[in-house]
Amino acid sequence: MTVMQTTAGTLGPNATRTDICSAPPRRHPRPDGQDHYTISEVVAFTGLTAHTLRWYERIGLMSHIDRSHTGQRRYSNRDLDWLDFVGKLRLTGMPVADMVRYAELVREGESTYLDRRELLESTRRDVLTRMAELRDTLAVLDRKISFYGDAGRAREGERTR
Repeated sequence: MTVMQTTAGTLGPNATRTDICSAPPRRHPRPDGQDHYTISEVVAFTGLTAHTLRWYERIGLMSHIDRSHTGQRRYSNRDLDWLDFVGKLRLTGMPVADMVRYAELVREGESTYLDRRELLESTRRDVLTRMAELRDTLAVLDRKISFYGDAGRAREGERTR
């Protein structure tokens, strides 16, 4: 499944719709059958730092993380899927406050689908605007590169005469 597909179609007509936040393919494959990871394993899977993971938990971007009997954090596959999705939101440039708001809405349940959609649509509009700005910037760079390439060839031609 891709980011934000729902499971309703795969579970049957009486199933509850839930968000599936995954973004395959993952950078680091997870061991088959494993669903408990230490913070150091999550660091290896995601490329995030342990400090960032603790911060995400502290600000409410991550829901409650289970703990072992010794108090060590134990992340699940669902947590890793969420972190994949958060990584995509970060790439969009979504402010952290909006990401935390989105996480709060997810925890509140299905009654927030409209609010979540509006937040994601707003972010999508921002991404499209940034993409247009980047295309314009790329065109300027291409013109400059072409100019300097032409000027360099002209200078080489003058030297060989």
